[in-house]
Amino acid sequence: MARLRRKACVALFLFTLFIFGTMMGLRTLKPSDGFSDLAPGLDLLPMIAGKVDRRSVPRDATASPGQARPPGTNTKAVLSNSGPEGIIFYDVHIFYYTWYGSPHMDGKYIHWDHILVPHWDPKIASSYPRGRHMPPEDVGSSFYPELNPYSSRDPDVLESHMEQIGASAAGVLVLSWYPPGLADDNGEPAEDLVPAVLDAAYRHNLKVAFHIQPYRGRNDQSVHDNIKYIIDRYGDHGAFYKFTSSTGKSLPLFYIYDSYLTPPEAWSEFLTPTGSHSVRGSAYDSVFIALIVEERHKHDILAGGFDGMYTYFASNGFSFGSSHQNWKAIKAFCDGNNLLFIPSVGPGYIDTSIRPWNNHNTRNRVNGRYYETALQAALNVRPEMVTITSFNEWHEGTQIERAVPKKTVTRVYLDYQPHGPDHYLDLTRRWAEQFNKEKEQWLM
Repeated sequence: MARLRRKACVALFLFTLFIFGTMMGLRTLKPSDGFSDLAPGLDLLPMIAGKVDRRSVPRDATASPGQARPPGTNTKAVLSNSGPEGIIFYDVHIFYYTWYGSPHMDGKYIHWDHILVPHWDPKIASSYPRGRHMPPEDVGSSFYPELNPYSSRDPDVLESHMEQIGASAAGVLVLSWYPPGLADDNGEPAEDLVPAVLDAAYRHNLKVAFHIQPYRGRNDQSVHDNIKYIIDRYGDHGAFYKFTSSTGKSLPLFYIYDSYLTPPEAWSEFLTPTGSHSVRGSAYDSVFIALIVEERHKHDILAGGFDGMYTYFASNGFSFGSSHQNWKAIKAFCDGNNLLFIPSVGPGYIDTSIRPWNNHNTRNRVNGRYYETALQAALNVRPEMVTITSFNEWHEGTQIERAVPKKTVTRVYLDYQPHGPDHYLDLTRRWAEQFNKEKEQWLM
């Protein structure tokens, strides 16, 4: 009898072990591991508070780019196996610039001929060259683009960019934006390009968020006007990015660059419910993300009524916000105050082609190891979203866009060798997949 009981116990133990092993195996499967017919899409969305709102949704193949979609469907991270780019993730955002011009499309080079910015100290400035770059052999970058010094208005360039961003698995491009008629000091107005960017993004299942740049006269009221303009003009487009919280509320998301230039007291008039021209609760309510540079900015961001903060700069140690060692503390502050923390990671940094005196902020790519270190630092603080600096900020050498070896009579450009032009796109994809795999485990 005792021998029979022992056999029964052993059998029960083995059966329990089999069931446990089967369940653990099922938990590790991805949608592409045999469940694609049941789950054509999986929402891996960030949140403001509470658990991530995750629902499976297939791609809406019937909606046109400019057609409004049902509420809550604009931010779905479509895990589609169709097309060359594969899975993309809407919790990975990448900064994107449309300020480039070429003679073929624009009648002249724009931004590729960037000036050599003088140092603010005249004594130091006198030790460095002045002037501007002369494309196409001499461009304002330490790297050389595979597409040559292109125009952002070239439809073929735009299509290639969307394909590359899709290949990187980043699902949201964060478009550098100036109001109509305005531009940075070295460029020309490009707001009229937004519809083309949205349409191109839509064709690749990508979304577009807006990166509000500083401009002369920018303040809380003018940004309020900018938000109204953008939402009224583009809010119903199929590629317009909206952030969905755990409650199911879907709101546009805006990054505000150099937000610290406006005092928190002014921002609060716009971003807090009791402000004199508050956007909260209105048709223009959104998620607003401020830039943290110095440590004190985190308190200003909270007081100003922002919903979160990002770090932008790809030079580790350049600022408090961009220093990887500070991200854990910033994340804790954000968690304690119901704010999003969105760290920004980059493949390296070198802007000496336009700021020849700024060698001390150069960060060598080390064949991708610098990027991987930054990506791991971001993953370690378990953020809801991550931003990539950048897709194509060539002046500061933070681009992951395809670059090629180039040697001229006067210059030898940096390149991605011994790897190929897609190296940083591939690294981004591998990490984005790992980020989302680990996030699944955090949220179980």
